[in-house]
Amino acid sequence: MQNNSKSIFYVALFFSMVAWGGSWVNAKVLSGYIDEFEMIFFRFGITAVTMIPIIFYLKKSFKIDLKSFGLVLLSAVVFIAYMKYFFLGTKYGTASLGGAFVTTLIPINTFIFLVVLGDKKITKKDIFALVLGAIGVMSMLNVWEFNKEEILVPQNLYFIIASILWPILTIISSKSTKISPLVFTFYLYIVTVVFDLLFFVDLKALEYQKFDAVFYLNIATISILATTFANSIYFLGIERLGASEVSSFIFLVPISAIVLSAVFLKEHISLSIIIGTVLTLIAIKILNDIKLNLFNKFRL
Repeated sequence: MQNNSKSIFYVALFFSMVAWGGSWVNAKVLSGYIDEFEMIFFRFGITAVTMIPIIFYLKKSFKIDLKSFGLVLLSAVVFIAYMKYFFLGTKYGTASLGGAFVTTLIPINTFIFLVVLGDKKITKKDIFALVLGAIGVMSMLNVWEFNKEEILVPQNLYFIIASILWPILTIISSKSTKISPLVFTFYLYIVTVVFDLLFFVDLKALEYQKFDAVFYLNIATISILATTFANSIYFLGIERLGASEVSSFIFLVPISAIVLSAVFLKEHISLSIIIGTVLTLIAIKILNDIKLNLFNKFRL
């Protein structure tokens, strides 16, 4: 890619990561209107529809082999469980803690899963990073005050479960190698919405009269910007720039979640969350050998 095109793509990646971080704020707002399964229906129903023209534009094939479709079905079950705990944790907790805690713990948990499965070998450097990450996680949960009533609250458990489910989803979906990740994700959203409608959502019971401009703005943002746009740019980034180039942008997600939660939800951002987030981000950088040269990427 030419330098100018690269810079434009980096800007798009930047806003994609901000949108991902902002999805925690959107979910918090939407929790006042709908439950977790209704959000899954609206968010991924809209996303699936808006992905169709993108897949056509990128000339991706909609064909899916039997193995990949089986993985889609399995992934959809895990995905619904993840979204449930993502939503509940955000509803009863804070978007800032969820955005920082879950998004930083996911890469660490993924690394641990891969080590257990034998796909990665652990080194002394990795052990140091995992210890650092554990300290960061404990800092975010503010365990140093030894207050059981604050530490053992349901929303913290929801966030922990979500951070475990996503690596499982990632590992399952990675087994599909004969289909574009973007197309796999499209079918994942379709099947997720179908399962959601069959088992969890009664469209007739929805209180449509409660939906106002705030609801529509947040559902559009979390669906079109934080999912369709952000996912498309992320997958394109991996294809055109490589995973190593794109990976450094992931660090913007928890930072965005914290900043946007403070701005739009007026959440108090404690020092323990900031310190914990920094420590876990350093741990992720060490575990994944991520080079942080974001400023150089935006030079024209």
